[in-house]
Amino acid sequence: MATSSRKPTMTSQQQRQQQQAQARRGQADSDAGEQQVRQLLSDIRLLESSARVLQSRLDIISAALSETLTAVQTLEGSREASEGTESLIPIGSGSFVKARLAEPQKAIIGIGAGVCIEKTTDESIKELRVRSSELEKARGTITNQLEQVLGQTEAYRGRLSDLVRRRGGGLEVV
Repeated sequence: MATSSRKPTMTSQQQRQQQQAQARRGQADSDAGEQQVRQLLSDIRLLESSARVLQSRLDIISAALSETLTAVQTLEGSREASEGTESLIPIGSGSFVKARLAEPQKAIIGIGAGVCIEKTTDESIKELRVRSSELEKARGTITNQLEQVLGQTEAYRGRLSDLVRRRGGGLEVV
């Protein structure tokens, strides 16, 4: 028996169907790639928003820490002063007022929610140092979170750039 090595030929209708199937697969691949680009862009926007929130928190904590450290320095400077001693009292933004100390061994410090209490200068310094330590810990935590978010954002941008480059460009990721 002789076997034929001829390949079966496709009819023109079969060829059209095969081309249409390939076109559909290409369109599906293109749609999937486009969906990935959209998802990565959405993720990048979300991460950038998170970074802005964290940066805002970091700015607030840094300002509070600076204010607390200024209060500690001021109290330490007034600790050994005697009653009636003239002093420069910081009022913020590098500005001071001249004043005479009535009771240099006592201070009134805020404890939150608009409530202030009178304490000795030493107790006040101790409490403010504890507060500054807590603020530094919070600043470190938020800084770490911000670095993670920024790292993730850069990784997503890299993935997006690669995806766009593989698809033929036309989009620059900044």
